[in-house]
Amino acid sequence: MKKLNELTLEMILKLMAPVQNERGSQTLEWLGIAAVVVLVVGLVSTAFGDGASIGESIRGAFEGWISDISG
Repeated sequence: MKKLNELTLEMILKLMAPVQNERGSQTLEWLGIAAVVVLVVGLVSTAFGDGASIGESIRGAFEGWISDISG
């Protein structure tokens, strides 16, 4: 029984050992975040790309929503 417990403990320790091949994973995460930021900036610039300022575009959107709500 003692040998079985030792083998079980050894197997659990091997399974619970941290993975040592995570080199570069943080860089990949930063690249993913940068890609999302670039995508959001691209979408915002496309949405407001009609030459109007951002404030005027937002104001126009709110006025449209208010007129839709009020009927």
